[in-house]
Amino acid sequence: MDKKNALRAGAVTAGSTLMMLLMTSPALAVTHDDGDDPGTGLNVAQTLGLYVGLPILLFLVIAGLVVVLDKSDRPQAQG
Repeated sequence: MDKKNALRAGAVTAGSTLMMLLMTSPALAVTHDDGDDPGTGLNVAQTLGLYVGLPILLFLVIAGLVVVLDKSDRPQAQG
């Protein structure tokens, strides 16, 4: 019985996914609407800086602030 239910669930999932893909229309991103004013594209350095460098920098700033402003009681190392 379990194998039959799993097969049925897989068929329903595959069928619904296929129907959703077939029923969606393309995004029509090529045609511009009235009032659109697209700017120039980003070069490679700008793209890497925006989507790679900036998130890493923000992570380091936030992690640094957490470490510096941590006020929890830690046992001091005795030596």
